[in-house]
Amino acid sequence: MKIYIIGIGLIGGSMALDIKMLYPDATVYGIDSNEKHLQEALVLGVVDAAASMDNLSDADFVILSVPVDVALTVLPKVLDVIGDNSIVFEVGSTKAPICNAVANHPKRRNFIATHPIAGTEFSGPSAAIKGLFEGKTNIICEVERTAFKLQEKALELFKAIGMRIRYMDPKAHDKHIAYVSHLSHISAFMLGKTVINKEKHEQDIFDMAGSGFESTVRLAKSSPAMWTPIFKQNKVQVIETLEEYISNLTQFKDLLIKEDYNAIFEEMESVNRIKEILNGMNVKK
Repeated sequence: MKIYIIGIGLIGGSMALDIKMLYPDATVYGIDSNEKHLQEALVLGVVDAAASMDNLSDADFVILSVPVDVALTVLPKVLDVIGDNSIVFEVGSTKAPICNAVANHPKRRNFIATHPIAGTEFSGPSAAIKGLFEGKTNIICEVERTAFKLQEKALELFKAIGMRIRYMDPKAHDKHIAYVSHLSHISAFMLGKTVINKEKHEQDIFDMAGSGFESTVRLAKSSPAMWTPIFKQNKVQVIETLEEYISNLTQFKDLLIKEDYNAIFEEMESVNRIKEILNGMNVKK
């Protein structure tokens, strides 16, 4: 089995490690525009050998794990050169734009649109870890547009590395992910900015930062090169979620101004039920 990974960062690299562990006879090739990343992936053993786009004709799998704006131009080129039995999947956080980009490609049947809901705040080949996808959800969009035998091939791989499968329309995916992922990252980035700006004048502020602050702002360490294109592609949905979020923040501020602490208590108590929701999600996993 020949696996080609284009973009050897956290997601692509972690998939490579799982595949190498599960399929010892497979050869995992790396393709990356960043030569330093490619060499690092080779040294770390994340991939077995370097390759180029010219080598893709004999691929069993091609995993496209690049920033979502880059994927729009790279995916059609990949489909141009793969063989009839190759399956290509792209793992970005926006799905409608990538599905639209190849909607009329002659080899659309060789592509399956996926979004593994997994990751950390780290990037690059050194961020790759084994078992990242165990118990995680993999969203698949427009599965009916992928050839059935190639669907089966991809699903077998996804299940082997421990992912649960959920099918979703691309537009619905982009709307829902704006709430549970994109907004979370914006909140973390802006909280980090607020504290950094304040720290310029109050040097002791980080001495008081505990685990609560650290866990809340963790996502602010994420790669701007990856997240800026995501916000650009999902602009409409992200703005909608931001408007709702800002409205809730403004309402909370107004309650403080009015000194309506009973209402503040009730607000927080009503949100406490998120514990039940998250516990239910963990049970399902």
